[in-house]
Amino acid sequence: MAIAGTQEGGSLPFTEEVAERTAAIFERIRTVVPPLEWPLHAPEIDAINRLKAERNAIVLAHNYQTPEIFHGVADITGDSLALARRAAETDAEVIVLAGVHFMAETAKLVNPEKTVLMPDMDAGCSLASSITGQDVRDLRKAHPGVPVVTYVNTSAEVKAECDICCTSGNAIKVVESLKAPRVIFLPDTYLATHVARNSDVEIIDWQGRCEVHERFTGAEIEGFREGHDGLTVIAHPECPPDVLDAADFVGSTAGMIDYVRRERPAQVLMVTECSMSDNVAVELPEIDFVRPCNLCPHMKRITLPKIRRALETLSPAVELDPAVAARARVAVERMLAVG
Repeated sequence: MAIAGTQEGGSLPFTEEVAERTAAIFERIRTVVPPLEWPLHAPEIDAINRLKAERNAIVLAHNYQTPEIFHGVADITGDSLALARRAAETDAEVIVLAGVHFMAETAKLVNPEKTVLMPDMDAGCSLASSITGQDVRDLRKAHPGVPVVTYVNTSAEVKAECDICCTSGNAIKVVESLKAPRVIFLPDTYLATHVARNSDVEIIDWQGRCEVHERFTGAEIEGFREGHDGLTVIAHPECPPDVLDAADFVGSTAGMIDYVRRERPAQVLMVTECSMSDNVAVELPEIDFVRPCNLCPHMKRITLPKIRRALETLSPAVELDPAVAARARVAVERMLAVG
């Protein structure tokens, strides 16, 4: 028997059977997903989880995905580095990337023989779009002999022109592993500044910025402190320097989550994409999360219906030029070797 509530034109009814099969998931996330929304999400979650079994597929979801995706259908969750590592280990034949396009490309780089699906090919990234392979070649000409480190938030074309990749979690470690006095670091200028502040290496940066993190300001953070006594502020290093100066802890998305798990602050502001607070709150409901809530419009292009359709049709599939992929894969593998 159908229960009120359908998704996208009523194609997937919310039945008693669906409600029963998804009850445990809803019980886990009911504090962050309103009950009125559940009849919309549950049929999609149920269909996706059945399709995964049929297709020998897994869903990789970034920390910035919404809770119904992150907790409802994801098999592997984490930041860019975690997803890259786990993607390289999977036995699944099909990988669905619930994130943005450069992440799907990275999954394909480390799984060239597998089918990698990107539910929305237009889910991009302001950092990835800020630089091209030609830009990197021009930088090398301007600074001959200087090694190039690229943040994973770049296209495969850019990775192919660089020596090694990094994430926000291992950027300092990667830069120092090169044992060079000067390093070209791209494309995020704020992450480059963070690395320069915490390393003796001279950093040549690129003026790329994350459109989510650059919107935060130090004055905004101080305003939150004034309104919340005892507030703990933890920030992502893609934020401007005045935000990092105002924070109690600076770290990658994984580092921020680990900090909250370890320190268990009574009240915390995670200065990053706000869906991450929702996802961590599911695990740690006793913590009061103050949410400044800057959403990534690209991450939010990924929805449950798009994931379902990708599994039904096995498209859109990510394809890379073999010559570009071979060179980009070296940069990713070097990063994974550093850790």
